[in-house]
Amino acid sequence: MPSTIEQVHREYKDRGLVVLAVNIQEPRGTVAAWVRDKKVTFPVVLDTDGAAAKAYRITATPTVFIVGRDGKVVGAAFGTKEWTSEPGRALLARLTRP
Repeated sequence: MPSTIEQVHREYKDRGLVVLAVNIQEPRGTVAAWVRDKKVTFPVVLDTDGAAAKAYRITATPTVFIVGRDGKVVGAAFGTKEWTSEPGRALLARLTRP
């Protein structure tokens, strides 16, 4: 079964939701193997030197930033969340409403 965030990506991508993972300071080969093993279909970018983590003050993983259609951060979540639960799906439905 796909991970929760992979499920969210598959379910909401056609509604305009974009899932973008940022890997912090792990080697490219390690990340590539994880992507293959987990069958990840959303983009994963590398923050090889930790600059993005520092700029966004990442102190826990996963950290999720919710960015509005206008490109502004409208919320954040720290740690694992139940995105496929009823409240999680309700939030995602509101965020992807046209």
